[in-house]
Amino acid sequence: MTSPRDLLRALFDAAVAAADPAVVLPPFLDRFLPNPAALGHASGRLVVVGAGKAAAAMAAAVEAWAEKHWHGDLSGLSGLVVTRYGHGTPTRRIRVVEAAHPVPDAAGEAAAAEMLALVRTLTPDDRLLVLLSGGGSALLAAPLPGIDLATKRALTKELLACGAAIDEINCVRKHLSAVKGGRLAAASLAPGLTLAISDVVGDDPSVIASGPTVPDPSTCADALAILCRYEIAVPEAVRTLLESGEGESESVKPGDPRLAHHDYHLVAAPMLSLHAAANVARAAGVTPLILGDAITGESREVARAFAGLALSSRLHGLPAQPPCVLLSGGETTVTLKNPNGRGGRNTEFLLGLAVALQGAAGIWALAGDTDGIDGSEDNAGAIVTPDTLVRARDRGIDALVKQAENDAWGFFHEVGDLLVTGPTRTNVNDFRAILVV
Repeated sequence: MTSPRDLLRALFDAAVAAADPAVVLPPFLDRFLPNPAALGHASGRLVVVGAGKAAAAMAAAVEAWAEKHWHGDLSGLSGLVVTRYGHGTPTRRIRVVEAAHPVPDAAGEAAAAEMLALVRTLTPDDRLLVLLSGGGSALLAAPLPGIDLATKRALTKELLACGAAIDEINCVRKHLSAVKGGRLAAASLAPGLTLAISDVVGDDPSVIASGPTVPDPSTCADALAILCRYEIAVPEAVRTLLESGEGESESVKPGDPRLAHHDYHLVAAPMLSLHAAANVARAAGVTPLILGDAITGESREVARAFAGLALSSRLHGLPAQPPCVLLSGGETTVTLKNPNGRGGRNTEFLLGLAVALQGAAGIWALAGDTDGIDGSEDNAGAIVTPDTLVRARDRGIDALVKQAENDAWGFFHEVGDLLVTGPTRTNVNDFRAILVV
């Protein structure tokens, strides 16, 4: 077996590579797009729109596919996608716009409005291709009439800070948006296809990027109940919109004929990436145990439970006999006690794990967001080693104080164990690996 640090990084890299748009998109394009020759002329366009942290890389993959099949004639190809700042990539025909995430900004609002206007120009002779990935909810910021961007920004910040789950946050977003909850596809007369990279627990298409091309079973009443549950002050304009529950305020429901001409396929998902990591572990002589891709809950509480599993494996050989690696995905949450805290759910998980393990021998761990950005900082996650707490104490760092301050980023920065990858331009949610030897 290679060194624990190197093996953990190899597992993370394998998980990310398994969701590379350049790898996962072409088979679906080959299968589901019509004969490109029928679209490469003025009477039929292939218009590409999309949003998410992988959107630019997905657009580049579509262009590479088109160049291969259209022999350089890209006259029928155009479009617009929006991605997070720093996650762009060069393209020739599909324009890439960068905007803010997780709190939307004016750039995202302008891109969403332009995208919606573009989709409305399509005819039944055209073809619409929608590329979605994690982050699309914040990046597609098109408030309904009567709701301004400042209001959406404020509500997003409060929902993120109170520990709301992503499906709850997206439920609220859908009912304040002109593009989410099936509205984008409903605005098009062209046959459509959505290719999506899932970053959500359960891979629910109505949650991925808030489902702009699929029907939405949730209601305005559900969105209002979520805001009330977390005791978030509801602006009067939002309350009026959600209480009306009709017209533009309601999302597109199952069975709506406007979505009958639109297909949807997942091209990458968290479980596929976990299996890719498991294959690397086996090749290194380490037994992988996939605990699931739908792990949720408060980060530090999940960490405490996972520490128990790791200790049990080390002491009793259960649930797996060492050398083994416990793999999991999903999306935990962080309820901020300190509004100035730094970090994200993966570093928060790892700090909780280090505290729970108390330097137990033979246990290493890595957790990171597969998009390369954990929370508000520039790291994907971090690494825990058996001597993490010792090295911290040697530097005068108190792990419990850092935990109480929600400063997991500061803790791992000071001990030198941040995982920094830069933007990966894909996103299949969180990846966690606990290595027991």
